[in-house]
Amino acid sequence: MTAVPSLRARLPAIAALVMAIAAACQPGVPVTTSPTSPVVAGSSAQPREINLIAKDYLFLPDAIELVPGETVLLHVINGGLAVHEAIFGDQQVQDAWEIAEAATVGAAPGPTPLVSVPPEVAGVRVVVASGERVDLIWTVPSGTASAGAWIVGCHIPGHWAKGMQVPVRWITGSNGKAPQSPAS
Repeated sequence: MTAVPSLRARLPAIAALVMAIAAACQPGVPVTTSPTSPVVAGSSAQPREINLIAKDYLFLPDAIELVPGETVLLHVINGGLAVHEAIFGDQQVQDAWEIAEAATVGAAPGPTPLVSVPPEVAGVRVVVASGERVDLIWTVPSGTASAGAWIVGCHIPGHWAKGMQVPVRWITGSNGKAPQSPAS
């Protein structure tokens, strides 16, 4: 017979779990996540699925992990009340979309005005209405990890300024985990 800890002994763990669930359910409270297993790169025959949830005004999870050259199936879900977009790219891409979207400030209510940027700074863009899910199969460019930092950002006017951005972590190690930096 296995001994079961008394309820009194389990109370601190139960209380911590209840507090974590309550905090995660509050609007605007970021939930941090970390992978529990190594990332296995997706292929064109079997893309790796990635969920990205847009809320008012944050993304979940708090970082996106990508393997250069892999194929992914992005599920971008808008759990917020406003239209959101997810722009994947480096800072130059983010700056281009921020400028393009700034031109829509003061537009009449209704659908988000159409905006575009030159192809060389377009990155990948997914626009998602409130309550909508958009799926996209995408092959991550090879060599992107060595090209510098990437970000996923929303540039609907005011959203970037409110912090609607998360980093991309490049998975390049043979063990499927991001290389550790000296500061980690």
